[in-house]
Amino acid sequence: VSTSHLQLAAFALGTIGWILCTVSMGIVEWRVWHVDNTTVISSGIAWVGIWKVCFISYVYVSPGYREQFCHKFSGYDSFIPHEIYAAQGLLLTAMFMGLLGLAATIFALRNVYMGVTHKTLIAPFFLVGGFFYIFAGLCVLIPVSWNFYSVTHNQSIAFPPSYYMPSSPVAQEAGAAIPVGIVAVILLLLSGTFSLSYRFPMTAKTITK
Repeated sequence: VSTSHLQLAAFALGTIGWILCTVSMGIVEWRVWHVDNTTVISSGIAWVGIWKVCFISYVYVSPGYREQFCHKFSGYDSFIPHEIYAAQGLLLTAMFMGLLGLAATIFALRNVYMGVTHKTLIAPFFLVGGFFYIFAGLCVLIPVSWNFYSVTHNQSIAFPPSYYMPSSPVAQEAGAAIPVGIVAVILLLLSGTFSLSYRFPMTAKTITK
């Protein structure tokens, strides 16, 4: 137990990082667009996420929507930029990899705290969990960095007319999902590093014949 304090911290950090990864995937505010035409987008602000685009409208733009209007992206939409497609796939992968990392770490910690002294039931699972954490962190880092690059360069999206969105904003800024994703990356990479640092104690009880 005394040799696994960092791995216990890795589990805690990995859990928080995995939760934040999942949260960032669900937040619609990846890119905040400021538009000058407020005929339909009443607030002049639209939120572009990786699954849908939303804005506040007081115009009857769709049956059942009088205030907040959201239009979900389809897998067949050719106008969606590559960074959004990449974010969809990579964040789903990160969520799955992070879950595997948590499972491996839980199994290893369970054996540690139950007094299991067999090396093959502890050390390999910490190592596997560490690799999963790091892989999950990289899967979050790529879409977060790519979308942040698109925001800083004010890149446009050719939305179809049914979306009631201009193809280019007056200005855009990073939404809440970007910093949440950055924190998730830091925590997942830290947890992976801590898990990989585990060294099984070599004592008389653990030497196998």
